[in-house]
Amino acid sequence: MEKNEALKKFLLRLGDNALIQGHRLSEWCSRGPMLEEDIALSNLALDNIGRAQAFLDYAGHFYTNPLSADDLAFKRSERQYFNFLMAELPVGHFGFTIAKQLYISAYEELLFEALTQSTDETIAAIAHKAVKEARYHFSHAADWCVRLGLGTAESHDKLGSAMTDLWAYTQEFFEMTDGDLLLLQLGIAPDQNQIKKVWTDKVNKVFMRAGYVMPAECYQYSGSQQGIHTEYLGHLLCEMQYLQRSHPQAAW
Repeated sequence: MEKNEALKKFLLRLGDNALIQGHRLSEWCSRGPMLEEDIALSNLALDNIGRAQAFLDYAGHFYTNPLSADDLAFKRSERQYFNFLMAELPVGHFGFTIAKQLYISAYEELLFEALTQSTDETIAAIAHKAVKEARYHFSHAADWCVRLGLGTAESHDKLGSAMTDLWAYTQEFFEMTDGDLLLLQLGIAPDQNQIKKVWTDKVNKVFMRAGYVMPAECYQYSGSQQGIHTEYLGHLLCEMQYLQRSHPQAAW
């Protein structure tokens, strides 16, 4: 695989993860368990949308006919998206969303920290901002995990079930394609195996603080790097892309 194609795919994955996470988090707007948390989740969504715009805008430069971030967000089909399967799962109850945020933000904090050292100056610049956001996202999720885990019996059980159910989607974070290996050699992208070791320890510390035991090894879902997704992404894109699909030339 050529460098530019590998870089484009890597950028799309980063942008798609942020875009789909941002969309899911935005679904909590006006539905949060309390006003402060309603605002917090909306702000997390905005962080993700801003990051998506940055990565997708850069990815658009690697197409034969350059595309904008809007083109990539609103004009691609389901099989052309490369976000993690976990990101596209429905928000579920509050504890389910918090469990998703714990796993994803722990990974993203470590990923963006590594990407600040990328030999690609644009990626490094985006990562310098993104790592600060991801650090807050992780702290927010970890604090809620402790509050729910040490709260009532119901909150403990619901969060614990969500943690276990979502564990089957976590190992997809660390899969590396031939393109990723090429970017690793060029110093553009990090070694996911190294990130996995630190991520496991980081998440396990939250489990112990919240009164849980890390889930046992289980079957792991994957496929997003080949554009294979759950049924939920198609429904999400139908909603997100409706205006652009219905009125292709619409402009504000």
